[in-house]
Order: sequence, then C-alpha cells, then structure tokens
Amino acid sequence: MTDSSPPALPLPAAAATVGAAAADWQRRLAHWWAEFSLQTKLLAVATLVVSLLMTGITFFALNGIQQDARMSDTRYARDLGLLLSANVTPLVAQGNDRELAAVAERFWRSSRSLRYIVFADATGVIYLGIPMGNGSTGGPGEELLSRRLALPADLQRRPDNPLIRQHLTPDGQVTDVFVPIVADDRYLGVVALGINPNETLLASAALTREVTVAVFISIWVLVILGSVFNALTITRPVKELLRGVRSIAGGDFAARIVLPVGGELGELLEGFNTMASQLEVYKAANIEELRAEQGKQQSLIATMADGAVLLDEEGRIVLANPTARRLFRWEGRKLEGNDLEDELPDRLAMELHGPLASLICSDKDSSDVRCSVGEPARTMRIVLQSVRDASGESLKGIAMTIQDLTREVELNAAQSRFISNVSHELRTPLFNIKSYVETLHDLGDQLSEQEKQEFLGIANAETDRLTRLVNDVLDLSRLESDRVWQLEPLEVAPAIEQTLRTYRLNADDRGVTLALEADPTLPRVLGNWDLLLQVFDNLVGNALKFTKPGGMVRLRAYPWPDSCRLEPGTAPSDNPTCALTSPLPRLRIEIADTGCGISPSDQERIFERFYRVENAVHTEAGTGLGLSIVRGILDKHGTQVRMASEAGVGTTFWFDLPLEQSDTDELQVQSERRAYEREGISR
Repeated sequence: MTDSSPPALPLPAAAATVGAAAADWQRRLAHWWAEFSLQTKLLAVATLVVSLLMTGITFFALNGIQQDARMSDTRYARDLGLLLSANVTPLVAQGNDRELAAVAERFWRSSRSLRYIVFADATGVIYLGIPMGNGSTGGPGEELLSRRLALPADLQRRPDNPLIRQHLTPDGQVTDVFVPIVADDRYLGVVALGINPNETLLASAALTREVTVAVFISIWVLVILGSVFNALTITRPVKELLRGVRSIAGGDFAARIVLPVGGELGELLEGFNTMASQLEVYKAANIEELRAEQGKQQSLIATMADGAVLLDEEGRIVLANPTARRLFRWEGRKLEGNDLEDELPDRLAMELHGPLASLICSDKDSSDVRCSVGEPARTMRIVLQSVRDASGESLKGIAMTIQDLTREVELNAAQSRFISNVSHELRTPLFNIKSYVETLHDLGDQLSEQEKQEFLGIANAETDRLTRLVNDVLDLSRLESDRVWQLEPLEVAPAIEQTLRTYRLNADDRGVTLALEADPTLPRVLGNWDLLLQVFDNLVGNALKFTKPGGMVRLRAYPWPDSCRLEPGTAPSDNPTCALTSPLPRLRIEIADTGCGISPSDQERIFERFYRVENAVHTEAGTGLGLSIVRGILDKHGTQVRMASEAGVGTTFWFDLPLEQSDTDELQVQSERRAYEREGISR
C-alpha cells in the first residue's frame, strides 16, 4: 500500500513557512484594525481597559471573601480541636475508653458543626469514632476501627499546632483537624475532628459574592452602553470633520461644518471652522506674505558684512546690498534690471566677463576672481555661484559675493615688513657678536686688555639688543593669546621708581633730565605688576630714545576724580553737579617728553603692530612692537593709551588705571568691548 501523504519539509523550510504564515496573519490583522476609525479604536480600547480593570477588581474581591471564610473556618476548627484535646487527654492517659467515648459523644452532640470525631493510638490505628456504626459484624464500625491514619511524623512534637486541612465531600466542604494527644511528654495518639463550614459565614460570603458579581455586571453593561452611545454620538461629527479636513487639504478653504453638537466635540468643530476662516484669509493675503518674506531675505542680505549681488539668469542685477554698493560706489543709484557689466568699472568688467559668461552658459557652477578696484586700490575677492532649480538643470540666477581683502593684504604686507625688520635686526647684532668674538679668538694675544674689554662690551651690548628683540616678539604673542591675566591690588609708585632707577644712568649719559611728579600717598590700583612695569619701561625708553640732550622726560601720577569739590560760595543753591565725572575711579599716568614729536600721519598708525616710524629724524633702531605691546597690556587692564604730540615740541602718552575698589567684571567687559571695537575697525 503506497503512502499518498506529502513528503515532510526540511526544518528550515518549515520554519520559513510558519514565519510567512505568521507575517501574513499579522498583515491581515493590521489591515483589519486600520479600517476602523479613530474614535472606534479609542472606544474599543477604553472598553477593554475598563472591562479588564473591573474583572480584576471582582476577582480580587471574590478571592478575598473566600480567603476570609476559609481562614474563619480554619481558626474555628483549630480552637475546637484544641478544646477537645485538652478535655480528653487525661482520659486517654488513664485508658478510660468508656468515659472517653461518653465525653466525645457529648462533645459531638453539643455542636452542630461537628461531622465526626476519631481517636487513634500512637501507631495511627483508629480505636474510637463518633458517630459509631450499627455494631454488627462487618458493619461500618468494624471497618472504621480497622483503619489506620497516615499522619506527618512531626505532628506529635507540636501539640499546640494541630494539622488542619480542607477537602470536598459529596455533602460539601469539610475541615479536618488532627490534634496530637500528649501527656507528660508522652505521645498517646491523635484525635481527629471533621467540622462543617459555618453556615452563617457561608451565607454572608455567598451574598457578598452575588452582590459583587451583580455590581460588576452592571458596571460592565453601563460601560458597553456608554461606549455604544458615544460611538453613535461621535461618529457623525467625526465623519463631517474628516470631510472638512479633506476639503481643506484640497485647497477649499471655504468648507464649514454646521452641526448642533456641544461639549468638547463642539469646541473642536468650532475650532475647525475658525481655522478654515483664517486659512481663507491667509490665502487672500498670500501675495503680501510672499512680499514680506522677500523683504526679510533682503534685510538679511543687507546686513551681511560682505558685499552681495543677486543676478538673474541673463546677468542682470536683481538685488545689491549696501556693502556691495559701497565697494563699487553705487550709492543712490537704481540698479535693478541693469546689466552687471555695464555698472562695473571697465577693468573689472573685463576680468568678470569670462567667468560670468561661463556661468550663464552653464559651463561652470562657480568661479573665483581676485582683482584690484578703485583709487586708492582695494583688493577684492569676487565669488560667483550659480543658483539652479531643484532638479539642478535650469539656471535661476547667479549669486555674487564680494569680500574686501584690503586689510588682510595690508596685514600680510606689514607682517612681511616685520619679518624683514626682525631679520635685519637679528642679523646685525649676530654679525657684530660673531665679528668681535672671532677677532678675540683669532687675535686675542695681539690685543691689549683695554681692547679685549671693549670688544666684550660691544658683544654684550649686542646680545642685550638681541634679547630685547626676541622678548618683544614673545610679549606680543603672549598678549594676543587667550590667556586670562590676574589683576591684583598694588602700589604703582614703586613700579615707577624702579623704572626711573633703571633709566637714570642712561638719561645722565644722554643729558636728559628724568622728573617725577606724584603724590606720595597715591591710591592702590588693580593691575599686574610685571605687565605695568613693562608699560613704564617701553614708554620711558621711547621717550628717552627720541629726546635730544638737554631735554626732559616727566612722569606724572595723580587720581582722576569721579566727583569734584565745590569751593565755598560757588555752589549753586540746589542740586549741585560737576562736569568732571567718570564712570569708574581712576589713577592717571602721564609720560611726557620734549623730543622731536610725531607727525599726524604717523600718529594714526603708531599703535599698530609691526609699524615703525622711519624718517630723517627717527633713526633709532627698533622692531615697531613697543607701543603695540603697551596697548595690548592696557587693554588687559580695561583701559587704553592715548597720546598728544606736536613736531618740535614733544609727545605725551597717558592712560588711566582702575583703583583697588573697581569691579573686575566691569573691567573685563570693557576690555572685551574694546577688543571687539578694534577688530571691527580693522575690518
């Protein structure tokens, strides 16, 4: 006989089949669930949650009622068993079976809850039971007495903790109690009682259970009815709302929903109508909105630091921001619609013609041109970028960005000059040092002691000159870093006196007088000792360098008041005021010389980095970093250096230092603001 059943699939194929069936079933279930509306899903979920919640509450309530009834029966059975055991223990110990039977029968008759009483000896053999059988041979009594109880081995060791159990019989539930009989630590046997449940407790538990079930069913029915009512009430408004949403999505902003619905759903429909009205208004004002957005874009372009020009696909000007107008001298001119090349200088138009034509013909997407424009010449970097549609095929316009690189070029040139100056300054002392040291090495025996000392002195002076040059470069680099300098209260007079002592000998050699005008009780200032010492050193050194013999360098230090004193008799009658006020108390420092002075053109750039005055008068060597270092140090102190100079008369530098009680946070804010303003000016 042949087997017609299909061959068994391999295990991987069977697993794949089961997985595909499960996935298909999940897709069908998801599709079936997706067909229901949102309110139907919400109602179904709410009904399910409430039903599960009520079912759980009912289950726990019924379980608690049953547990309470069972515990009550257990406690009653235990107490009854212990009571009987206490009464019959002496009789069992004496072996008085007749009296034992009498007592047990009276006990059994005294309680309607007792179903049976059984006595067993220490081996578990039953020797007495109530109610008894009919007494005939082979009757129930004989059968009862021939039985043996199987009890736990540790029961005899816990006379106060009887064994209690419950079991079902055809006549109902029975609670069995097995109490060990112990006299004088001697195990005599066990007495077993069968106790019927308490009818009153059973009736109460049954009533409670029925009431609980009834309440559960009532609540569940009310939930179902409420869900159905809500579904019938919500369905139509929701359908209308769905229809209205579809109309709005289709562009019909005149759609409205008119239904006599109250409550939150009515507020929802009213909100939909309000939204539709606003959308209708927005549609009518769409052009104005587009114009406003265009204005925002123009404002954004107008605030750009770089120049920006927007061109159409044919190279005509659409928009030019103020920076571009300033760079190309287009102020006050109407440019929209004009060809870009017609508005540019001839030289610049020729340089941009090729790159612009390449973008218009779609040969390139971007181009970068660097050129010089205007008089004086300004270096410009012009970036052309094509603007295309989403597909990238059609040219919509050209964006032109103009960057003024004049400042960067000047800085690069200044840096190159600085490197050249530093190289020259380094080469000169190094050459002198090498020459004199080489002479000492080669001709040491032929030179006198005086010549040797002179050569060593020159080499030492050139070494000091080389050290000053390197220190200036390092100081400037350190000041331009982001390092935070700590300002501490200090006396400024010792720093000034130390500077004067340092230059006293040099001033005497040059025939220049050093003078100090300062109150001996100057207030303490907030500052950095080393940095302020360097400021005094640079300013006094510069003053000596450019002061002719017979001249004078004067240092003055005095408080710059934040209030003024009114002399008696000059005060106004009310509200006295004074013009000499400042936001913070200060100590003013002045360094004045009677040197050759500085020309107005040089005064504008004297504090720039790498700048050095070089003319027929100023022949002293230097790197051009001293005053730039001074400005950087005073910036760290929240102040700035100023100057006044006149050719042939002299120069005065002055600055104000914050006093000890000044706010360090305010000084930091001023320092950062000054650095930001200087950066803006440099750009």
